[in-house]
Amino acid sequence: MKLALLGHGTMNQLVAARARDEEHEVALVVTSSTPSADSPTMQGRIDNLTILLHGVDVAVDFSVADAVLTNITACAQAGIPLVEGTTGWYGQIDEARKIVDEHGAALVYGANFSIGVNLFYCIVERAAELFQGLDSYAAFIEEAHHARKRDAPSGTALRLRDVLATHLAHDIPVASTRAGFIPGTHRVGFDSAADQITLTHIARTREGFAAGALLAAKWIVDQRGVYEFSEALDEILRERMKEQ
Repeated sequence: MKLALLGHGTMNQLVAARARDEEHEVALVVTSSTPSADSPTMQGRIDNLTILLHGVDVAVDFSVADAVLTNITACAQAGIPLVEGTTGWYGQIDEARKIVDEHGAALVYGANFSIGVNLFYCIVERAAELFQGLDSYAAFIEEAHHARKRDAPSGTALRLRDVLATHLAHDIPVASTRAGFIPGTHRVGFDSAADQITLTHIARTREGFAAGALLAAKWIVDQRGVYEFSEALDEILRERMKEQ
């Protein structure tokens, strides 16, 4: 499998290392300094990137929120499936779906590509179901990341809030911390006058995110449409269970 990496920060460096370990080829790395990728107009950047993507099988984007629609459009035009790991752009998801649908393209996106985090979503949803209707308990979310992470709250925290809000009527506060080199911690709590119950996911390294992104890349190659990573993971696990 030939990969294009859009952005070359910590996450895509980990994706590249894991891809090479699995004997995939990193055929293209695009950064803000890549020749022909820095056109002054959005359409120019889209057209240039579309050309650069020729010959790759799938692209993985961990860049910046402002570049996401450009990258989605270029990949769709080039017929290249895209794994979108950048956060902070979800207000444009409807536009992204329209672009993908118009080109018959494929996109899998997620606030967090860690397999453990996506299982954590399922655990939190089940907990929210159990606390539904118990007004004596108030849910809350706390998240912490390294100082260089730009968006706050994290995309994962916002997804957790959406999961909780499906079952709980009250507003759910989210507290964010940005400090040091924290890989990522998310804590969901249910607090009452009598006691407190907490569920916590702690990322020890970012390699779990890279593993999930590469898993998504291998899966999306044969797909069409837009998928949130948890949906893709459900399909992957279901397919593997059939093979056993």
